[in-house]
Amino acid sequence: MARAADGRDNTGQARRPTALHARIQQDVESRIVSGEWPPGTRIPFEHELTAEYGCSRMTVNKALSELVRKGLIERRRKSGSYVRQPEVLSAVLEIHQLEREVRALGLDYDFRLIERVERIADDQDCRRLVLEQPGSILGLKGLHVAGQRPFCLEDRLISLAEVPLAQDADFSRNPPGSWLLEQVPWSAAEHRINARGADAHAARALDLAEGTPCLVIARRTWNANGSITQVNLTYPGDMHTLVAQFGPSLRTA
Repeated sequence: MARAADGRDNTGQARRPTALHARIQQDVESRIVSGEWPPGTRIPFEHELTAEYGCSRMTVNKALSELVRKGLIERRRKSGSYVRQPEVLSAVLEIHQLEREVRALGLDYDFRLIERVERIADDQDCRRLVLEQPGSILGLKGLHVAGQRPFCLEDRLISLAEVPLAQDADFSRNPPGSWLLEQVPWSAAEHRINARGADAHAARALDLAEGTPCLVIARRTWNANGSITQVNLTYPGDMHTLVAQFGPSLRTA
């Protein structure tokens, strides 16, 4: 809703002031989700926040308790509060760093950045990132290599509104997936898995004949503020296997 300079919204109603504990929570959360305070950062002690905002420790405690509930920070006895490491489990699959997948096979790993483009999201980008309005995004394409063979083609979009630090990150040295896992907390992820024949671009990058069966994993991650990234990972069909383990259920199909 639009706000007027006199503190009223566009209906002429007086704007309600934000509760102080909510403002503290929002300030801390924005520093976390932007990457300004990466995982492992100790946030200011309660008495420091009390002094900064001129409020009681009860107010600060209420703000921090909400951030604990949302999974953004953790409290350590006698040590303070720290930005939590992001969880790497989704409901169906783990979110792996591709370097670990390759090295687990006993092969040397390499990442080659093919393309990096900063732009305003078009309609297709908005659909991939589930954006309500076009914004600045970073488009990245890269190739993960196992030994001497192409292992996975990556086509990624990053929302610069949610991850402004990505604008200056050197993804020619640090694969974007690994960088995001280390830098940006997220709260939910979605995987979509398809079998697809390699198109001309994928076939050329992966050194395959066009139409060769490939496994494509489309993943989107987001937090309370919105989408962080969407990536399409294309694997040659003979180089990737999905494995899931299940326990017994009381219900039968």
